[in-house]
Amino acid sequence: MIVGSNAKSLEERVFFALEEEILSGQLKKGDTLTEVALSARHGVSRTPLRGALHRLAEEGLIEIVPNRGAVVIGIGREELVDIYKIRMRLEGLASREAAEKISDKDIERLRDSIDLAEFYIKKQDTEHLKELDSEFHNVIYKASGNRMLCKTLSELHRNIQFYRKRSITVEGRLEKSISEHREILAALEQRNADEADRLTSLHIEAALENLLAVTDSEG
Repeated sequence: MIVGSNAKSLEERVFFALEEEILSGQLKKGDTLTEVALSARHGVSRTPLRGALHRLAEEGLIEIVPNRGAVVIGIGREELVDIYKIRMRLEGLASREAAEKISDKDIERLRDSIDLAEFYIKKQDTEHLKELDSEFHNVIYKASGNRMLCKTLSELHRNIQFYRKRSITVEGRLEKSISEHREILAALEQRNADEADRLTSLHIEAALENLLAVTDSEG
């Protein structure tokens, strides 16, 4: 077992590993995390492990329950809605700023990602489709030229990765999403900041409505 003065770096490593497992859905709501099992699995002593768990509790991803251990909470419905509300505003802003700065090369990258997405829909390849969706949005983030906006949106995307996987299983949503991407691209090509902002906000709103329909139907 690893011990010593590098406890802080070990705490970081365990924190990010557990955070990723929770956000990706590997660890599910209600799962119990015991110190003994986690210590053995991650090869660390109790000190950095406890530090990592307390940080996860501060983030609201777990709850530390006396005599039981840590229980996974994850991102719930309320947090999901909050994240999408923030995304509506910030992604709209990113598209607005991108419309004023985007290069022809980035326009071509967006077009290519949409064309590829249509190809992979026919193949029913959801993994590639998820990657292409992320790529489409990331190109716009970077094209905005706003480093802090790009960082914030990338983090929000990471927090909802588990839900995004579930949303693409809804029949017809992928085709609708790609159609919405084409509309956003057209606004960016025309350098129409108002329209790019409006269409992007509507796109995120539609994604939320779709996702809530899925999660609410599953209880």
